[in-house]
Amino acid sequence: MAGPTWWWKTRYRASLTDLALELAQKSAGFRRSLPESLLCSLADLVRSMNCYYSNLIEGHDTHPVDIERALKGDYSKDARKRDLQLEAKAHIEVQQWIDAGGLKSRSVTVAGITEVHRRFCELLPADLLSVEDPATREHVTVVPGELRRKDVQVGRHVAISPPAVPRFLARFEQVYAGLGKTECILAAAAAHHRLVWIHPFLDGNGRVARLMSHATLLEVLDTGAVWSVARGLARNVQAYKAHLAACDQPRRNDLDGRGPLSEENLAEFIRFFLSTCLDQVSFMEKLVQPDELRTRILLWTEEEIRLDRLPPKSGTIIEAILYRGELPRGDAAVVVGTGERQARRVVSALLDRGVLVSTSTRAPLRLAFPAALASRWLPGLFPEWR
Repeated sequence: MAGPTWWWKTRYRASLTDLALELAQKSAGFRRSLPESLLCSLADLVRSMNCYYSNLIEGHDTHPVDIERALKGDYSKDARKRDLQLEAKAHIEVQQWIDAGGLKSRSVTVAGITEVHRRFCELLPADLLSVEDPATREHVTVVPGELRRKDVQVGRHVAISPPAVPRFLARFEQVYAGLGKTECILAAAAAHHRLVWIHPFLDGNGRVARLMSHATLLEVLDTGAVWSVARGLARNVQAYKAHLAACDQPRRNDLDGRGPLSEENLAEFIRFFLSTCLDQVSFMEKLVQPDELRTRILLWTEEEIRLDRLPPKSGTIIEAILYRGELPRGDAAVVVGTGERQARRVVSALLDRGVLVSTSTRAPLRLAFPAALASRWLPGLFPEWR
């Protein structure tokens, strides 16, 4: 692994720095455009989306609607689906901890990386903590937070030997921790591959790497957790895996960096990763454009009222919250223009449908983004649930 100065001084620096600065500017602009009340609700849905796409990369298809159900303790009777719901719930809980600052200043440290693995694996059912050794067909149990003690091969990549893992991780931390803002953005991509290349754990390395990159970008860009690179990686998973595999290749010649691995291929992966981030910020920015979002939500509300699934005046409450950001419960009757009893009925119906949330019976009402309605309110965020 290259030293701390690494490729910051190479021929790729200028173009990659331009991408990093563009991402910082675009992400900050999107974050500022969202009212605080909307930010929180949107982040909850994006967390489920991030979980869905990260698991999809691993071949596990647990839809955000089923993830939401798991978060409420509603599990499938099918044992396999239930295990995958528990896996998704574990991912959500770890990301909630990260989003609350649990990895602040520690996302690329050995302690932080092993804690992510430990927290995630401790919440998994036993069946998902067992991996098969392809050579011996022996089933080995994954110990949460424990560095691997066995040799592993992923595709053509034979990972470093177990005794070397602690030394490489220490070097990894030395290279990527404590960087400046621009370098930190670049490192969110570079460290992503290097961690997967080291393959410190028996299983779960891909998820840990994606959570690590999420935590790094969350902190350095102050993303508000309202966009996710995982969606872009999953939607272009063949290119994602091809870039990772290319980064495993050795240096071609004296112009291809100073370390043992190809610097050019790593630069191409960073370009791919940051371009994917930019694409996802643009996608989310367009998706929650205020006028279009308001139109989609109110159109759905009108349809629900016509079908007698919501009481009249429901749209009035929702429109008020879209305009104000949140609505004190005491103002509901004034907004609706009827008595307190009718206002409570409307609010109760909207809370029951999951389109409004409140931290307590006295706290203001704010908009929620239930996964079941994402195909109508935020089309394209993830596949429609069936």
